[in-house]
Amino acid sequence: MTVTPSKLREDIYNILDLVLEKGEVVEVKRKGEIIKIIPPQKRSKLSRLISHPNVVVGDSDDLISIDWSKEWKPFI
Repeated sequence: MTVTPSKLREDIYNILDLVLEKGEVVEVKRKGEIIKIIPPQKRSKLSRLISHPNVVVGDSDDLISIDWSKEWKPFI
């Protein structure tokens, strides 16, 4: 969709909603130049995960052989 600056100013909220909800690119033509309003790129949920380095210090296989019986208390 191509609009003039006047049309954008007149209906900016509806045009911005169109970009956000439908993913449509809006071009604004001003003085022979084109300015594009594009929707934000969707990022996957996995790309937003925060890295937690060094959560397990040492060899994770050592966790298998730990005796937890002293720490465990039965629910009474």
